[in-house]
Amino acid sequence: MKAIRNVILALTLTLTGVTSMADPSLAQTQATSPTTGVMVILTAKAGVTREQIMAVMPDEIRQTVQLYLNGTVREWYSRSDGRGAVFLLDAKDVAEGHAIMDALPLARQDLIDHEYIAVGPLMPLRLLMTKP
Repeated sequence: MKAIRNVILALTLTLTGVTSMADPSLAQTQATSPTTGVMVILTAKAGVTREQIMAVMPDEIRQTVQLYLNGTVREWYSRSDGRGAVFLLDAKDVAEGHAIMDALPLARQDLIDHEYIAVGPLMPLRLLMTKP
């Protein structure tokens, strides 16, 4: 019975989040989630060769490791499709995320595209904090 209740609660929270994302008017009336980080999806630009990327990688890796060691890069992953990487940055907004990534060698040489997504706490979890 407890497992069923947990599944129903998880489904309710998920659907509430999906509903708020699908309905802009509802999403605007809810409190916005504070930004606690920025996800950055890196993809090699069209026409950029592997050789061009690899020529820059030693500097890129050293500087990225330094960002990790100072806490700016929280997590980093290779993309499964082999076309880039995904970073979770400790940044207060997308502009700060841009500044961090634009300082790295691959970006300075205009070899990669970035997609930035501000992230924060899962909004439907606020429902658990309200009294029934």
